[in-house]
Amino acid sequence: MISKMIEVFKTDVQDVDQSKLIIRKLTEHLPGSRVNFDLEDCDNVLRVEGENFSAESIIRLLNNCGHQCEVLF
Repeated sequence: MISKMIEVFKTDVQDVDQSKLIIRKLTEHLPGSRVNFDLEDCDNVLRVEGENFSAESIIRLLNNCGHQCEVLF
């Protein structure tokens, strides 16, 4: 049985257009995953729900896009 994972990240993404670009890149790398930002939250939260992904790969992708990202505990 494959279980769904949910990971929440604190980011420095503030622009809606940037968030859309990142969501598109993440869904390309993680097909079938649900990805969204809450840019009204003080932590500019990125939430990823899916199967078989690592927090490190998501952090790396955002870093490659020029953004800071860390797991929100």
